[in-house]
Amino acid sequence: MRIAAIDIGTNSIHMIVVQVRPDLSFEVVDREKEMVRLGAGGLDGRSLTPTAVTAALQTLAKFRRLADSHKVDEIVATATSATREADNGGDFIAEVGRQTGIRVRIITGTEEARLIHLAAGYGVDIGGNPAVVIDIGGGSVEVTLGSAAHLTLAQSFKLGVIRLTERFVKSDPLSEGDERRLVKHINKVVGDYVDTIAARKFDRVIGTSGTILSLGALALSEEGVADAEELRNRRVSAKAFRRIRKRLSGADLEARLHMPGLDPRRADIAVAGSILLDTILRRLNAGQLTLCDLALREGLVLDYIRRNTSRIRKVDRYPDVRRRSVMELGERCGFWPEHAQQVARLALSLFDQTRAVHQLGEREREWLEYGALLHDIGVHISYEKHHRHSYYLIKNGDLRGFDPAEIEIIALIARYHRQAAPKRSHDGYGSLKGPVRRMVRALAAMVRLAEGLDRSHSQTVSGIDVVPRGDEYLVRLRAGGDAELEAWAAVRHAAPFEKLLERPVRFEVAGPDHKERPSHAEQPDHAARVPGEAVRRRGHRRVGQDDATGTAGEVA
Repeated sequence: MRIAAIDIGTNSIHMIVVQVRPDLSFEVVDREKEMVRLGAGGLDGRSLTPTAVTAALQTLAKFRRLADSHKVDEIVATATSATREADNGGDFIAEVGRQTGIRVRIITGTEEARLIHLAAGYGVDIGGNPAVVIDIGGGSVEVTLGSAAHLTLAQSFKLGVIRLTERFVKSDPLSEGDERRLVKHINKVVGDYVDTIAARKFDRVIGTSGTILSLGALALSEEGVADAEELRNRRVSAKAFRRIRKRLSGADLEARLHMPGLDPRRADIAVAGSILLDTILRRLNAGQLTLCDLALREGLVLDYIRRNTSRIRKVDRYPDVRRRSVMELGERCGFWPEHAQQVARLALSLFDQTRAVHQLGEREREWLEYGALLHDIGVHISYEKHHRHSYYLIKNGDLRGFDPAEIEIIALIARYHRQAAPKRSHDGYGSLKGPVRRMVRALAAMVRLAEGLDRSHSQTVSGIDVVPRGDEYLVRLRAGGDAELEAWAAVRHAAPFEKLLERPVRFEVAGPDHKERPSHAEQPDHAARVPGEAVRRRGHRRVGQDDATGTAGEVA
């Protein structure tokens, strides 16, 4: 099923087209945004201007044609502050229906806040912990408190950036007097409510909407973040937003138009937006804000799906947004779930049994599992170089709940499950700091070996035991069937794992009851062999040694 969700806001009109899967998750297949300034001059009960209405109707007609080109089954459309306040808002909605056939629902501020919180809880890894969500629009600001599943407080205030700019920004640059009056007004309208939230416990503050994302991009650019355009789940300090406020307030429009990271279309309203955001963050005593690129339109999609409760299945099966997102990407790419889960299970077993060596924690263990689950999705493009395709698909797979650095790590773990070992000349890997590079090498080594241990894709190996034996390690394969192919592949893929352990590794195949199989027990060194293939011994380097060269014995 395909759904188009349209948000007719005070500043912009947004539309996303999503494909709803059988598991009730969705992926965005198209999106459009047009900044029409529908509420310009039409707030506080005044009429929407003919110019704004014409621009909005033209945009919605274009969006309708785009939705039809995607053969959507449903269009869900809502209008917010500008339309619900205008004395001709009803006439505008009727004209939209007449010209485009789109049925628009005008929602209350509280409902708008609920839908935004729903989207933020879907896009950011909130879980069961309380979080504050702030959305700054053109006509209103929504501030909520709650977990991903339960909304505790939700309210909308008439403090949007267009409204505040028209009323308080009378000079350029902004005068100190106008700034004081603006801050006083913000505190008068929203102060008591924000203080109520500040008195409660919350784990993080999340910011959505174009205004906050634009301010976040400006703050990151000022801090020298090279990929500041990747905003999803970025955390920005409250102090950074305070500096941005001072910078914007002290600059004239011409200077703001040329600020790197700031959307020029928001240069005239960014001053009010920065003061509003900084004032709220101060009253919350917040140390940082997490950027979220999901907002009202995604909330509309989620709400539509959730009202079809008989079709909800995967959300119950994978309640964690991160795991659900990984599994969705795997399924979109047609992965082999049995093989992927087997490789992940074996890689995690290797991780758990060698903790004393690598000394990595639960966060790295989670990245290992997700990299293992997605290691083969590149076959969706082509088997040749599919490890590189896996890297690309993970990087661009719209994984939710992860920050960009985590996605890079997971993609690299999948990237190095075969072929060349990590090198500093490789994209992504070379820009990592030394400790992170060593961590990626260690986790990729585990996935590479685990992949070999399911070479036949038949899940023959039921378990593994990693046992230190003097100056080497013994890896015993507990097998429920013929594991000769797995033993052969394990030997070929063991070099990076040996480098991690700083010792040689040999393999033996035993039955599921841990007893060695006779054909291998008769071997002098008890190692698993394949006819014509001897167990290899390699030279070893320490884990911290320069990684610019390949690993001995790697598969070409």
